[in-house]
Amino acid sequence: MTSTFYVIIAYMAVMVGIGLWVAKRKIRESEDFLLAGRQLGPFMMAGTLAAAEIGGGSTLGVASKAYGEWGFSAGWYVVSAGIGIFLVSFVAPYLRKSMATTVPEILARRYGRASHIITTFLSITALFFATAAQVIATSSIIHVVTGMDLTMVIIIAGCVITAYTLMGGLVSVAFTDIVHILVITVGMAIAMPIILHNAGGWSHLVNTLPAHQMSLDNVGWKTIFGLILMYFMTFSTGQEAVQRYFAARNAKVAKTGSFMCSCLMALYGFIPAVIGLVALAHFPNIDPNSALPMAAQNFAPTLIAGVVLASVVAATMSSASGNMLAVSTLFTKDVFQRYMRPSATDKDLMAWSKGAILFVGACSIGIALGNYSIISLLILAFTMRAAGPFAAFVFGLIYKPATAHAGLFSIILGSIAAVAWQQAGEPWGIMAIIFGAAVSTVSFFVISKIEIALGVEPAPLAITEEHERAAAAEE
Repeated sequence: MTSTFYVIIAYMAVMVGIGLWVAKRKIRESEDFLLAGRQLGPFMMAGTLAAAEIGGGSTLGVASKAYGEWGFSAGWYVVSAGIGIFLVSFVAPYLRKSMATTVPEILARRYGRASHIITTFLSITALFFATAAQVIATSSIIHVVTGMDLTMVIIIAGCVITAYTLMGGLVSVAFTDIVHILVITVGMAIAMPIILHNAGGWSHLVNTLPAHQMSLDNVGWKTIFGLILMYFMTFSTGQEAVQRYFAARNAKVAKTGSFMCSCLMALYGFIPAVIGLVALAHFPNIDPNSALPMAAQNFAPTLIAGVVLASVVAATMSSASGNMLAVSTLFTKDVFQRYMRPSATDKDLMAWSKGAILFVGACSIGIALGNYSIISLLILAFTMRAAGPFAAFVFGLIYKPATAHAGLFSIILGSIAAVAWQQAGEPWGIMAIIFGAAVSTVSFFVISKIEIALGVEPAPLAITEEHERAAAAEE
């Protein structure tokens, strides 16, 4: 084992210790476990939201895309995420005022049981793939650093992440997220110029790599615009992100924390892309998922490489934990308590929450063993959960004359359209999630207009006066 590996182990031991310490003092009931007691302040909110999104896709995924066909322009993947979260900031107050626990819960209030069941299924299924992507990212780093068999590493990493999540739920994750996000952003900002310098500098990259690999717009402006829309849609409907907004102390904190997170992600964006280019210039025949750890291990001092790789491992674990908690919340609130045992006690909810975490952990390990592209898995997850429900969820929060049928059929039609578009090979370079969401939005407003004209009553609002009063009491 290398010195870098022992730095990673030491870092992770400290994080697990923090998680256990916080869990012991902060968790008293299921709302603490799932929503941190709805007491996240702006800095905690920004940190845990950024840590949930700066995971495998925004680190190893960006470096692997820079190593591959996107080149330097892979940095837009994270910058676009920052812009997407900036746009979600304007929806954030409505999310917090809803006093909800899950995304399907809001859709159930507005459109009824059928919309609730479909959205719950889409959200849970998508999160299995998103969790698997983070397990792959975590395992890729440990595999490169230790040389251990990748299959064995995936199994071990998946088990450790599952155990880490079981320890303390969202309240522990939120505390450790602050450390993760500071270390990964500051550590990567320090490490990147060192790695670049030790690898021969920017001029070496320019002289070694094809010109298109160094282009800022190699990925294409259509794709960049598509990524911004994709992130706006997926962050405004994805349980692991929206759960953070639900957990904010109040609506103002939800908006402020979201703004802060967007700025942090935009500043961070191109750092892993540069490291991916360094790997391409010096190691042209490696697995793209190994680009970042390979460059860090070979061109950064041991301590810096260890801290950076440890923080990336921690960030991917944090993202995976957020996804597992999201599945746990969706299952306990939208399946178990709603349909299986409405009279469930808080003790029942805690037990089933932890059972759901164990189940999603096992399934994600199985998916991760396929060793798929990290970003491909994430985009699949984003498309599944956002393309159909986007219009019904986001516009349903603010558009009063929406009907129940408009919500239901926009979810169904948008989801079918996204799948069909994906199978057709995404004609004209339009992403499946964009096409599906466009169909969802058009059908939502057209059906609402037609039904209202025919005298159909609008669906009841998802945010009632009672919810508004409860949220106002927390201001």
